[in-house]
Amino acid sequence: MAKKRRGVSYKKRVRDINRIYDHHFKSGLSNREIWLRYVYPIYGISERTFYNILQASVDPKNEIAKVEEPLLFEFNEEDQE
Repeated sequence: MAKKRRGVSYKKRVRDINRIYDHHFKSGLSNREIWLRYVYPIYGISERTFYNILQASVDPKNEIAKVEEPLLFEFNEEDQE
């Protein structure tokens, strides 16, 4: 069985959905209400996928790595004179 690859967009979606969930869970809404009112209209995912994403958030492999992009141009203060 092939292992699913998770890209940065998946990790971002997991982070965003968990942020929405954490924000509205504190107000006493049920999981289904949070999914129906706040997550489904934005992401269009099923309730089952919503629960899978909530479980995926605790997995360390879903952390978004800080990627430093290389600079296209290097500027020296001496060159600008």
